[in-house]
Amino acid sequence: MPILREDREIRLALKSCRTICVVGISPEPGRPSHFVSRVLKDRGFKLYLVNPNCAGQKILGEPVYASIREIPEEIDIVDVFRRPSALPEVAGEAREKGFKTFWMQPGTENLQVIEELDLAGYNVVFGRCAKVESMRLL
Repeated sequence: MPILREDREIRLALKSCRTICVVGISPEPGRPSHFVSRVLKDRGFKLYLVNPNCAGQKILGEPVYASIREIPEEIDIVDVFRRPSALPEVAGEAREKGFKTFWMQPGTENLQVIEELDLAGYNVVFGRCAKVESMRLL
């Protein structure tokens, strides 16, 4: 089932993950995208960070890319910290690049994108925080 609701499904997605693309990373340590990414990196995930306003800079010691398309490796999880209205564009770019799981952090959910990705056969997680779930399930 592409919408991952059960703990075991989310655990499997996280355990099989090597790379996480964080879309909407902030350079500000107090922002959720920043501290969630820090925890994910500390837990051993390889991060690719995307924010066109910070492209070319480094955050958490990692280069920041302008778009998902620029990421040089396969993506396991696309972890989104953007407004729901931005998600159709983010999902489209992610589909062009390729990924295994599309993760919408709490407050970013877009029902149209959830439905479209689900119908297309992609794994989708929403309403759960990647940091909390990685700490709880792994």
